[in-house]
This record gives sequence, C-alpha cells and structure tokens, in this order.
Amino acid sequence: MRGGRLLSALLPVLLLATGCGIRATDVVEAGEPATVEVASGGRRSALVYFVSSSSASRLMPVVRTMSPPESVDGGAWTDNGLSGASAALYLLFQGPTRAERDSGLRSELPTGGGLNAAIELSSVGVKVTIGMPVTGLSEAARQQLVCTAAAASTADRTEVVTVIGTEGVIGPTHCAV
Repeated sequence: MRGGRLLSALLPVLLLATGCGIRATDVVEAGEPATVEVASGGRRSALVYFVSSSSASRLMPVVRTMSPPESVDGGAWTDNGLSGASAALYLLFQGPTRAERDSGLRSELPTGGGLNAAIELSSVGVKVTIGMPVTGLSEAARQQLVCTAAAASTADRTEVVTVIGTEGVIGPTHCAV
C-alpha cells in the first residue's frame, strides 16, 4: 500500500518533468535587425552616416552638433563658416570621433574632402557638388555621402541624390539605409 501511495505521489511530478512534448530547437534567424529612425538633435545638429564594423555595408546614423565639444582626430574643430547641409558634409569628412571609433564606427571617405562641398535642393532632388573624385569610391563611401546629403537637405531619406565630383557623377540614387 505504501508503494502505491508513493507511486501516486510521484506520478504528477514525473508527468511534469517529462514536459509537454515540445522539443528544444536551435535559434531561428528571422530577418534583419530592428531599425530605429533617428532625428537630428535640433537646429544646430546634423545627421551623418558612418560604416559599422559589424558589417562592411551597414551604415549607422550619428547625430552631431555643429560645434562638437570634443575634437575630431585630436585637432580643433572649426566650422569654417559652413552651415546647414554643407556643415553636415564637413562633419562627415572629419570622420568618426574617438568615442565613435571605439564603438565600432568608421568612414570609407577620405578625411578633409568636405571643405569644398555644396548641397542644394532642386526640383529633381538633392545635388551635391564636391571638389574630389567620386566615381572610384566604394559603395559604402557613396552611401555615406548620399544618406548624409539626403538627411541634411530634407526630412526624407529617400530623396533622390546626385553627387557631382571632379571627374564624374554618382547617381541619381537613393539612400539605401
């Protein structure tokens, strides 16, 4: 009788221990990581795009103030009279700050190329004129330019952007981010 009681007491525990018949599985990949819309931090800021070290072609938006508190690459930051969209390109060509580099961001653009850059909004989209060769840039570098120009000129990242360099033209194209 005692064995029957013991079996009766252990039976519910055994049933619970065996589970409900669902087998364990490996992690299932289900698409791209989540994305977040990033708005610039106000009138005196710009949205610039850098390449994430987690992927060669993945761009990440960074909000930059027009007068950053820390120096870029150890040098003093000056706005050189630039404002608005042109300042955004200037900030982009300065490259990521030390903190941004430490967090895995980098640029595929040459430093200092944004001083002779101009952005204008026209009826056919955003036109960027830049005093450097552009056709030899990597796709990630091109997208850095296109996405930063679109964000600097309009609130619409999908705006058509054309980049005119010293030896050729990129676009018209869209920001792929």
